[in-house]
Amino acid sequence: MKKFLRNLSLMLLTVPLFAQVPAKEKQALLDLYVATHGEQWIKSWDTNKPVQEWQGVTVENDHVVSLSLLFNNLQGSIPASIADLEKLRTLELSFNNISGSLPESIGDLTQLEVLAFNGNKLTGTIPVSIAMLTNLKQLHLSSNALSGSIPEAIGNLAELEIFNVFDNKLEGNVPSGLATNRNLKELMLAENRLTSTTDFSAVLLTNSGSKLNLKETLLNPPAQSVIAIETPEDGN
Repeated sequence: MKKFLRNLSLMLLTVPLFAQVPAKEKQALLDLYVATHGEQWIKSWDTNKPVQEWQGVTVENDHVVSLSLLFNNLQGSIPASIADLEKLRTLELSFNNISGSLPESIGDLTQLEVLAFNGNKLTGTIPVSIAMLTNLKQLHLSSNALSGSIPEAIGNLAELEIFNVFDNKLEGNVPSGLATNRNLKELMLAENRLTSTTDFSAVLLTNSGSKLNLKETLLNPPAQSVIAIETPEDGN
């Protein structure tokens, strides 16, 4: 009996080592793998191994909390099932060859704090659903081919610290709510076709909790380049 209990205890101790992420989270990763030609990635996944061992995937408490695949030759579009990674806090897919539009379902990733697609080939508009990501601290969408206007509701993201849409084809006004966001530290809007930015810039400098400098600002619309960069405390 003692031997049985000892063996049982050892089995119980090893159970967490073999814990699995939820099936729908694993499937969401597999969908991304297929949609972006995973077999051609620079660092591919061995899908026969546990999800915890997949390149760029971080698992905590049996849930995927971070996916980081920078410079990994992802090609294709992002599947709507990405939203099934419901505990995801970081989605970093910058500097790949991702094309198509961002799915509206991305707004279902309500735990997301960092969303980054810099340096891809995204087209279409910025999904309005991003405004539902109330925990978002960093939004990086620079150097794509995004068009249309920036959704006004994004200005309501109170936790946002970095807003980077540099080098796209965006038009219209900057969300006015960003101007009063005291958490905002970096604002990068240059190389777009934005208008009515001058009042926004002044309010941003007045209300932001960070020290900001504006560069390449045209005083009259249409403003082609408006960029605000956080500066060191010593002003250098």
